[in-house]
Amino acid sequence: ENRLALRTLLELWGYVVEEAQDGAGAIQLFLEHRPEIALVDIGLPGLNGYEVAQRMRSTPGGKPFLVALTGYGRTDDRRKALDAGFDAHLVKPVDPDELERLLAAAPW
Repeated sequence: ENRLALRTLLELWGYVVEEAQDGAGAIQLFLEHRPEIALVDIGLPGLNGYEVAQRMRSTPGGKPFLVALTGYGRTDDRRKALDAGFDAHLVKPVDPDELERLLAAAPW
């Protein structure tokens, strides 16, 4: 599964990974752990990724580097992600080299 592969890759790079099954779970993990980076699937059940990003951004101290993960890569899709508060937009399946460059350039 793509999610397991992505988790494994991030852990190999030295990141601590927490996973949520849905949007509400993502918000709960965010509030508990205050991550520096959050990779958020747009198609989460319940609260979608756009709503998750907006809630993270509206929370005091809610300034992680937010990356949208989606199967859609049109210009409108990218704009919608940025408008929701994401810092970056990646199309699934994620290119590991692109993700590594993006995370290395993140401003934290």
